Amino acid sequence: MPEPYAPERIRGLPSWLLGRAAARGHRLVAEALATEGVRMMHHAVLASVADLEPVSQATLSRTLGVDPKEMVAIVQDLHRDGLVDRASDPSDRRKHAISISPRGRDLLTRTERLGAAANDELTAALTPDERAQLIALLTRLITPPVVR
Repeated sequence: MPEPYAPERIRGLPSWLLGRAAARGHRLVAEALATEGVRMMHHAVLASVADLEPVSQATLSRTLGVDPKEMVAIVQDLHRDGLVDRASDPSDRRKHAISISPRGRDLLTRTERLGAAANDELTAALTPDERAQLIALLTRLITPPVVR
């Protein structure tokens, strides 16, 4: 799909270019994950559970910047599909500790491969060094500066 026309005044703006690159990246990854019936946020939560387990829904919500009510729905979806397990948190019985199930781990392995291929397609015009530089620069842009 060709990029929409942009007037010359905005074609060189980092904010415009980042937005266009993000939109293309989201589309590529969303299409890839859809082949497994997975939405992007569900994949992100599943990956985060795998990294942080056992983890509370509140921690997942803060980690991913997702509204707590939305996180409840996502975790319910993942639990319903047998991708995560919920158990009472031993330190606070009012909370649930979320862990990835074997079925969830298998799906995550497949979706991570699909996501990597989509990101390879997104950055295909770059050399490996340029891709590493892009990741480093984008990381600096999203990391707030340390105020001393």
